[in-house]
Amino acid sequence: MKKITLLFVINFITMLSCFSQFDEKFYFPSKEWQNIEGIDFTEIYFSIDNDTINTILFKSTDTTKATIIYFHGTGGNISSNTYIAELLTHEGFQVFMIDFRGYGKSTGKPTHLNIANDAQVIFDKIKSMNEFKNLPIIIIGASLGTQIATKITRDNETEISALILDGTMSSFTDLAKLSVSEDQKDIISTYVTSPYSAEEDIKYIKSTPKLFIHSKFDKYVPFNQGNTVFSNATEPKTFWEYEGNHLDSASKFPKEYIQYICFLLEESKNYKKTD
Repeated sequence: MKKITLLFVINFITMLSCFSQFDEKFYFPSKEWQNIEGIDFTEIYFSIDNDTINTILFKSTDTTKATIIYFHGTGGNISSNTYIAELLTHEGFQVFMIDFRGYGKSTGKPTHLNIANDAQVIFDKIKSMNEFKNLPIIIIGASLGTQIATKITRDNETEISALILDGTMSSFTDLAKLSVSEDQKDIISTYVTSPYSAEEDIKYIKSTPKLFIHSKFDKYVPFNQGNTVFSNATEPKTFWEYEGNHLDSASKFPKEYIQYICFLLEESKNYKKTD
């Protein structure tokens, strides 16, 4: 009996140790950098703690309508997401992208907490920069980026005009449960906690127009997770259901993608007039 108890304790401690490092299981940073060509941009570096965070401001080709702050997903880096910037800058938006720690030219290792801290520090700093003054701010989160996008909007709602969530995860915990068997889901729920989550943070975003983008054919983030977050959101809100793969909306339906963003920006202006 003592041997069994000791074995149980050892296994339990080992399990806790594994879960304590679970943040790393969500992030797959790439250092492979693709050349960025055919688009005007400026790199801006921020020193936070002992790390350097790389960001890029892609400049609009026309009179700038708004600033879009874009949080990418779990893989790649800024350079593998420039197709979004190209689409948006040609429609009058400047696009500010952030590489989490460990991604692209950023140093360090990403965790849920340092990503949240870095995003807030950077948001506070860019507000005073000439390139961002007097322009509406739209937040876009893609896949894993929907978590920090929702949190930053909740924490800074009065300064944000609109929120767009593409391929929305409900929480880190819910995503982790997808990779285990049914009998292990209670353990995941107990030990793989979400320090912040879209499904909770969205409840506190009251007056900001919100757009949810999701495909029922999404193989990476189930449609029901996006629908859960949408259901928890207050008005004004819009759901765009398209046919395609995960994060396919901008590349497969660029015209509709722009139309939805422009509609959201106008809705923000009209809503503030009547709010």
